[in-house]
Amino acid sequence: MLRVRVIPCLLLRRNGLVKTVKFENAKYVGDPINTVRIYNEKEVDELFFLDITATPDKKDPPYEMIREIATECFMPFAYGGGVRTFEQAARIFGIGAEKVCLNTQAAENPELLSRIADKFGSQAVVASIDAKRDFFGRYRVVTNGARNATGKDVVEQAKLMEKMGAGEILLTSVDRDGTFEGYDVELVRKVTRAVSIPVVACGGAGKLEHLPAPVKEGGASAVACGSLFVYQGKHRAVLTNYPTRAELTRLFP
Repeated sequence: MLRVRVIPCLLLRRNGLVKTVKFENAKYVGDPINTVRIYNEKEVDELFFLDITATPDKKDPPYEMIREIATECFMPFAYGGGVRTFEQAARIFGIGAEKVCLNTQAAENPELLSRIADKFGSQAVVASIDAKRDFFGRYRVVTNGARNATGKDVVEQAKLMEKMGAGEILLTSVDRDGTFEGYDVELVRKVTRAVSIPVVACGGAGKLEHLPAPVKEGGASAVACGSLFVYQGKHRAVLTNYPTRAELTRLFP
């Protein structure tokens, strides 16, 4: 069995890192480059960097920041946020990112995802799906930093993303984001049963013991964490952290 990837998911806003709760109330938690250096020392598997303002503000991806990250980063990393054209994606790959995440554009313009996958390979394209329960408890896709309710069914969107060429899905529960309550395993299970590509579960991890559930019970191939790896202690002091190899082996024997 392949070792389960455990991935810090870092949110960029105006050259700083922030953390949200249910995609709101962004709080500054550190400098991206310093954080990358810490994760280098901790031998992290992979990193996700998601710019939460590029799409809502209709700005280009922060190319210079991505370049600095690529220069410092010892591990593979994915970038998402504000990618609206093939040329932008190509530039991000040229700078040094291994993967590009598409979220809003994946929902609004899936042909863009397909074109990028055709050129750079499916392994380089992540379909980022933000899921939120509606009034009736159904999982629906939201975009634009959860500002836009698309009405699309999450499972159907995941199946479309696989068909269009995505190599994996980053599946984030908006309802669990930053809550420390644990992953939404039901959401993860619904998606993993519908697709054959890897699913990365994100949203809700509050302690290391939460990490195995989306994999063992939900069928996820990997887990991503935000709050768990930037906060520590009952007072949630900002402290970049990551489990040791021994801890990971205990969690995923």
